[in-house]
Amino acid sequence: MTKLIIQIPCYNEADTLPATIADLPRTIDGIDEIEILVIDDGSTDGTAAVARELGVDHIIRLTKNQGLAAAFARGLETSLQKGADVIVNTDGDNQYRGEYVRDLVIPILEGEAEMVVGDRQIDTIQHFSVVKKILQKIGSRIVRWASNTEVPDATSGFRAFSREAAFRLSVFSEYTYTLETIIQAGKKGISITSVPVETNEVLRESRLIRSTFQYVISSGVTITRIFLMYEALRVFLALSVIPLLCGLFLLGRFVYYYIIGDGQGHIQSIIVATILMVLGFMTILIGLLGDLIARNRTLNEEIYYRLKKRDV
Repeated sequence: MTKLIIQIPCYNEADTLPATIADLPRTIDGIDEIEILVIDDGSTDGTAAVARELGVDHIIRLTKNQGLAAAFARGLETSLQKGADVIVNTDGDNQYRGEYVRDLVIPILEGEAEMVVGDRQIDTIQHFSVVKKILQKIGSRIVRWASNTEVPDATSGFRAFSREAAFRLSVFSEYTYTLETIIQAGKKGISITSVPVETNEVLRESRLIRSTFQYVISSGVTITRIFLMYEALRVFLALSVIPLLCGLFLLGRFVYYYIIGDGQGHIQSIIVATILMVLGFMTILIGLLGDLIARNRTLNEEIYYRLKKRDV
């Protein structure tokens, strides 16, 4: 028996939820049971009541709005507890076409991937501005570099997870799970792929992206934070190169003038060189400390993974 749970994080989606649920498939080849889980993230418009009227299988009601990332993580946890073998995440605003749920789960059912991301093919989305398309592409390129994966649409929330992948992922961000889970998948060796999907007409404006500037800053902070969690030594070694090279250059400059008998007039070079080299070595030490913390966190994540599997 293979069970699929389609989870839908919602915040004030009473108007769009009926269309979202009506669009979802009821049968899929290779899936014996399909259930729907709605995570009501502190809605004030009766989203949970609408979900109940629609006959949703499982409803989680968060008493306070905790954000998309927290609602997504709660959905994964509940889906695992409910015995899901495959989990699909979609949005409550009916952005994604339900027919493509089949395409998302096929690579998992066939053992080709543990995580599948729906590629919205950004260039084809008419309501995306040119600036937004460019930013989406840049962001996805950065995530591909940071995660060593080949996901073309990193911000797509339409994605599927195997049971094992859902156990392995841990969401730390309070903003969005999309970028974080891809970087984690790449760093944890979770096989990931993409499938092309299409979107529906826009029913409402995005609540996650209040402004382009805010979105860029928040996404940048998320990427940097997650990358540092796994590559602290690499990052700080790179940062240490500039002060070390500048310090060595100034030191060499002082030595040169000292040899030709003019060292007394360039004593400032050795002072600045010393400061820069100390700064460089301190940066390396910070990287080593970050690497030790990262390894300790990896051990803690392994313990958490085993505890989750045992509890579920």
